[in-house]
Amino acid sequence: MTADGIDLTRNRVPEGIIRHIHFTGVCGTAMGSLACLLKERGYRITGSDANAYPPMSTFLAEKGIVVTEGFRGSNLDPRPDLVVVGNVVSLGNPEVTRMLELGLPFLSMPQAINRFAAEGKKRLVVTGTHGKTTTASLLAWMLYAAGWNPSFLIGGILKNFNSSHRSGDGDAIVIEGDEYDTAFFDKGPKFLHYPPHIAILTSIEFDHADIFRDLDHVKHAFADFIRTLHPDNLLVIHDADPNIADLTRNPPCRLERYGKKETSDWKLGPTTIDPPRTCFEVLRRGRLFGRFDTPMIGEHNLKNALACIAAAHELGLSVEEMAEALSTFRGIKRRQEIRGVRNGITVMDDFAHHPTAVRETLRAVRPFYPNGRLVAVFEPRTNSSMRKIFQAAYAQAFDAADRVCIRVPSAFHKVPECDRICPETLVSDLCRRGIDARLYPDTETILDDLPSSLRAGDLVLIMSNGGFDNIHERLLRRI
Repeated sequence: MTADGIDLTRNRVPEGIIRHIHFTGVCGTAMGSLACLLKERGYRITGSDANAYPPMSTFLAEKGIVVTEGFRGSNLDPRPDLVVVGNVVSLGNPEVTRMLELGLPFLSMPQAINRFAAEGKKRLVVTGTHGKTTTASLLAWMLYAAGWNPSFLIGGILKNFNSSHRSGDGDAIVIEGDEYDTAFFDKGPKFLHYPPHIAILTSIEFDHADIFRDLDHVKHAFADFIRTLHPDNLLVIHDADPNIADLTRNPPCRLERYGKKETSDWKLGPTTIDPPRTCFEVLRRGRLFGRFDTPMIGEHNLKNALACIAAAHELGLSVEEMAEALSTFRGIKRRQEIRGVRNGITVMDDFAHHPTAVRETLRAVRPFYPNGRLVAVFEPRTNSSMRKIFQAAYAQAFDAADRVCIRVPSAFHKVPECDRICPETLVSDLCRRGIDARLYPDTETILDDLPSSLRAGDLVLIMSNGGFDNIHERLLRRI
């Protein structure tokens, strides 16, 4: 029993037959993926959430999972055999209250993944502040294309599968390991629940300001993850990240580094951009390992590919198998995803919201659209992106854009006024850097102003981690 009166003896898989599993907070990408996987295995799945938006809401509907809008105690009628509790809810949530009153067994999402998806498999865990969704997706596709029949649970929808999950017969599962907290009854990072066979660490930066105090707090979480590794495990790290270097001076496991340094175990060699594809060489410990081509855009994605190549080599895949997978990888929805082209104007959707992700995404797409302007439309929506801690970083993140449209955050009420980013100052700073930047109070004013100024050849890159009021489709209808 905790200080809050929570009976943690119920935090377990119930005895007997499990038929009905309810997901509280089902529209999170990982929660939704697990719900679909379990439905495919024959369980009756119900779910609820406060806010559902594409692509996960559409994905759940396509899989036949009905999402109840809002959290209510009545959502647990009829009584489920097990409740999977997402970290979106806290103690006092009406469903949580009813769950505890009924004495229902419950699990966090990572506990449920271990019990129902990862048990008995080699866990290939991809972690990091940036790039983990793309890296995990590419690694899963490499294994599938090589005939490994892997399982995976990833926080994005892979276009090669039109799915964010897969239950395979192979002995490997690819898991996107998130540093965010697990549940209201377990405030540790999710990735601590996945003891890895191979781990990839792409980057460490400050993010998730709602749960981490500062960068040192973030590093502490990743240090805890690294300590879970054993001497026979392999940790693949990006060697240009000083925060990773700080945590891996005396690793408890085998270590391989990827990047652009002469000392990189896996080095990115000469690269040629030939739209819509990128060709690149990979050197292993100074010697040519292979030549590859991919539809992925940007150096950051080539580094993600390096990490996958290192992990795949450890597992025994051939250069030819890796090359085939890289060539046929179709990417992830909401990562540099072209939503449509109308009158020569391309509208692209991307999940970027952290300043580093914004900067690298803009740099990545710029060479592929040389004949028009790059128009960035940005909605600060995460708890971190709405905070002033990133005020200066955002001012330097949009240099590759010709025009920037900033939407006033719609969820400012979630951040104390003294901690909020100042959108007016951001726009002024961007203008001083020679960028045509404008501030908009809402999505509708962007749609009223932007279309008339666009011309053939332009790329409109829309960046948000939310649905952004379906601005993508609405813009395409107006241009």
